[in-house]
Amino acid sequence: MTSSRPWYKVLYIQVLIAIAIGIAIGHYFPKTGVAMKPLGDGFIALIKMMIAPVIFCTVVHGIGSMSDLKKVGRIGIKTLFYFEAVSTLALAIGLLVGEVLQPGKGFNIDPSTLDPKAVASYVARAKEEGIVAHLMGIIPDSFFGALARGDLLQVLLVSILSGLVIARLGEVGQKINAAIDAAAKLFFGIIGMIVRVAPIGAFGAMAFTIGAYGIGSLANLAALIATFYLTSILFVLVVLGTIAHFAGFSILRFIAYIKDELLIVLGTSSSETVLPHMIQKMEHLGASKSVVGLVIPTGYSFNLDGTNIYMTLATLFLAQATNTPLTLGQEMGILAIAMITSKGASGVTGAGFVTLAATLAVIPDIPVQSIAILLGIDKFMSECRALTNLVGNGVATVVMSRWEGELDAKALHETMAHPLRVGEELEAQSV
Repeated sequence: MTSSRPWYKVLYIQVLIAIAIGIAIGHYFPKTGVAMKPLGDGFIALIKMMIAPVIFCTVVHGIGSMSDLKKVGRIGIKTLFYFEAVSTLALAIGLLVGEVLQPGKGFNIDPSTLDPKAVASYVARAKEEGIVAHLMGIIPDSFFGALARGDLLQVLLVSILSGLVIARLGEVGQKINAAIDAAAKLFFGIIGMIVRVAPIGAFGAMAFTIGAYGIGSLANLAALIATFYLTSILFVLVVLGTIAHFAGFSILRFIAYIKDELLIVLGTSSSETVLPHMIQKMEHLGASKSVVGLVIPTGYSFNLDGTNIYMTLATLFLAQATNTPLTLGQEMGILAIAMITSKGASGVTGAGFVTLAATLAVIPDIPVQSIAILLGIDKFMSECRALTNLVGNGVATVVMSRWEGELDAKALHETMAHPLRVGEELEAQSV
């Protein structure tokens, strides 16, 4: 039983302690903190090496088990419709809050004094990742090339195609699907081992962040940081909370249920580090495997609520900070452009910053070099983006399962009644 486990063996407590130690080391011994970077990078690399095979097995097995292939298309359309509606709402909220609170007012920054070289790499990358290039990039060079590179959308494409074919192969397809399900157990077993070193990864990433950028770097842009965090919290509690309520569960209990994953994301600033674990937890929550397999991976590229809030809020902040006047029509244009550019961002660190650069690149009114203002705090902002994205994708998975009539209400209610206990039981099983 989890009640007999010593407190120091509970994963989320270990991660909390590691984050606190990382902050202390980074603050008091910045050079040592910066030297800890390989620990965080190594943990993220370990997780990323397992993402492609886990997604492939999960999606293929889910689709391959469906007798009605029309169901795949139906779930896909419903999922994209939900993502578009919630993502647009997140963009609009970021725009509204930025207009009302005006966190950039009074900065009076002259764009000509900013060094464009500081953000040249982000701007160049943003231009390379245009809409056409992004769409073409979904198609891998080869079947195994997608798995080797680990590109989420490429893996999703080959997984869906494989699942559709397996579902039509009859008895042969069932045998292949059984083998894929067995392989998934292997990969999830490896994930369970890797997650045990999450505290080390969180310590290294946090020590580096504080050591490299310093807590003092937060002071100059405290208004923007506070506004973004407050907006994200309100979005989760009010918007996602309302959606969760109608889906039959409490957003606060759901957050308690995925506390381990949230703390790992807080430490690493990347939601990809918990993608495989989220798949397992959503299935345990009562969501069907087929829905989980489609919604979670797709959400990592199309349902980034935190990134969307950041994009419109940061865009207005830069306009206000550089005294660039914007009309209502221009703000609506920003919203429309952000709806397109946000679709290519993934859950990895820094993607939101590149997407912001892509948005500014097509808005000539706001100097693109002004994003240099945000360079020093982007690491801190990325943590909130990743946390909000993770909660949004988890809620979407439960909602879509309920929409499809495939949500195990009993499992949902039992889990939500004791989210902390259930989460610790799942953690103990993976040890």
